[in-house]
This record gives sequence, C-alpha cells and structure tokens, in this order.
Amino acid sequence: FKFNTSFLPSLGYGNLSPSTVAGRIFCVLFALFGIPLNLVLLNEIGQLMLLGVQHCAHRLEEVFHWQKKVSLLIKTCALVTGLLLFLLLPPLLFSDKEGWSYEEGFYYSFITLSTIGFGDYVIGMNPDRTYPSWYKNVISLWILFGMAWLALVIKFCINFLE
Repeated sequence: FKFNTSFLPSLGYGNLSPSTVAGRIFCVLFALFGIPLNLVLLNEIGQLMLLGVQHCAHRLEEVFHWQKKVSLLIKTCALVTGLLLFLLLPPLLFSDKEGWSYEEGFYYSFITLSTIGFGDYVIGMNPDRTYPSWYKNVISLWILFGMAWLALVIKFCINFLE
C-alpha cells in the first residue's frame, strides 16, 4: 500500500526501488496503467470531497438563506478544512512519531502532497524509533486524500485565474 501511494502519484522518494530487471519491468508496466488510474482516483476523491463541502454549504443556505455567500463559503470551508487536515495538523504527528520539528513536518507535508518528494524526509525509516503498526497506512491515506485536496485547491486557483 505504501509502495502504491509513493509510486503511482510519482512521489518517488528514492528510498524504495526495484533491484532486479523483472522488478523494473514490472514497475514500468505497472506505471503505464497505474498512473492514469491513480489520476482518475484522485479526481474522484476530490470530487467527493467537494460534494461533501457543497452539501454542507447548501444546508447552510437553506437554514440561513445565504444565497450570495454560498460559493465563497464552499471555497473557504474546503480550504480551511484541508489546511488543517493536510498541512497544519500532520506536522504535529510527525513531530511526535519522527522527532522532527514542526517546520520539518510542515515541509514534509507540502513536499509530499505537491508530489515533489525529494526523499530528504521519509516517514517510518528511523531505525532508532518504534512505529505503531497503523502509522504507515494512515500516512498513505493522508497522502491520497491530501493530494486530492491539493488538486482541488489548484483547480480553484486555475478557475480564478481564468
């Protein structure tokens, strides 16, 4: 699962790679199908996230009759919720589990979710630390949903600029 969430979005931290010819061929074939399917998945997750925010905004519109403010409310809710869940709170977890500073955790969060993935910080790799069994899977889900959220933010920015 961790391999898929670092390979298919093209993060490529550099710490996990095939060492055999067969493994390299498998990765090429896997990427040919997996990367486009991953993009479809990220788009679908982003759309579901957007639908959830829109549903909440429409409920507020019905209750408080905020017709002109709905679009701004949707964008603000998506941005603030995503900022908290994907960029501002995860560094606290990384500080606790990895021993990183908050700034290092924030840097890792942004570099990972933007698919840059330098590989200078990688979770769960310190041999001097013991990690909970759930840790890498939760981070893999965070990467998946965080990339979908960041794609939505980029889409909002593109729409605004157009």
